[in-house]
Amino acid sequence: MSATSEMLSEIKEINLSYLLLAQRLLREDRATGMFRMGITAQLADVLANLSFAQTIKLAASNQLLCRFRFDDHALLSTLADKGRAGELGHTHAAILMAGQPAETIG
Repeated sequence: MSATSEMLSEIKEINLSYLLLAQRLLREDRATGMFRMGITAQLADVLANLSFAQTIKLAASNQLLCRFRFDDHALLSTLADKGRAGELGHTHAAILMAGQPAETIG
């Protein structure tokens, strides 16, 4: 298997894992799931209502469906700083993330 082929296979695996986790989060506690994923109600509706066949088809994309949310230097630095007290660092990161706008379908 070539490196490119292996990478595409890994992307599809990540996509499927992400979609299944997203659906589970939304079904168990919609508001918390939306917060944790940083998505709007509109996007949550789409994700939660995908059939299994649609989920598999969407996961087969060669593009990552999830995005790295830690694109803010302060947030990433806070999470990566091992010197901070564990819970305090995570609390600070949660506060920073709560201030970020939710993703929309666009």
